[in-house]
Amino acid sequence: MPGPVQSIERAAAILRLLARGSGRLGVGEIATSLGLAKGTTHGILRTLQRVGFVEQDKSSGKYQLGATLLHLGTSYLDVNELRSRAINWADALASRSGEAVRIGTPLDGKVLVVHHVFRPDDSLQSLDVGSLLPLHATALGKVLLAYDADVADCLHQAEYAPFTRRTLTTKAALSRAVAEVREQGWAAEVEESAAGQASIAAPIRGYGGLVVGAISIAGSVDRVCNGGSVPNTPMVTYVRDAARAISRDLGAGRW
Repeated sequence: MPGPVQSIERAAAILRLLARGSGRLGVGEIATSLGLAKGTTHGILRTLQRVGFVEQDKSSGKYQLGATLLHLGTSYLDVNELRSRAINWADALASRSGEAVRIGTPLDGKVLVVHHVFRPDDSLQSLDVGSLLPLHATALGKVLLAYDADVADCLHQAEYAPFTRRTLTTKAALSRAVAEVREQGWAAEVEESAAGQASIAAPIRGYGGLVVGAISIAGSVDRVCNGGSVPNTPMVTYVRDAARAISRDLGAGRW
């Protein structure tokens, strides 16, 4: 079994030291505090600076934590607040709809499932938390594409893999679908990611009305849709009501 990577441990120790300090620290101060050689300390700091984890003050030459770490920490807090605020509403949506419920946020051109409630029956199911779903072939993904320009930019550089014969695999088709999502305020996919399955999703908004994620139900086409292709109106209402409730808890107010 591989052992720990020493350079990463040292980098982590430097970051912790900078986080504990009340101000900027110089190379010598960091090296002395951690018992490292100055050359080693300087090399690690330069690497951390290159990736944005530390910043160097031009006048003093001392180091402090960088903005990239703040962004990563904020993302962690955002996802965890979203999940904690959504748990009760997601449980209620699963009970009301009789279907599995997922909450997703964007990550590296995919949909990261941050919460998953099983369909409330005795069937065998697997937990999807941590799974990455395709943007173009899921209702969750279509919602994120409709309301997040950065997400849409990521997809423009990707290939649209066909999961079924109904998967949208061209920019024109996906653009039309995303425009429809913006117009109606919710998204659906019917057998685009898996044969016999369908899903409905709606946006979750945070402060200022910005979309921070999406919530969906997913199940068999027979249960989720009317006539095999049109989403059930009550199901759409259930999902949108849950999304609004979570959004209110996150401080979105009215929109």
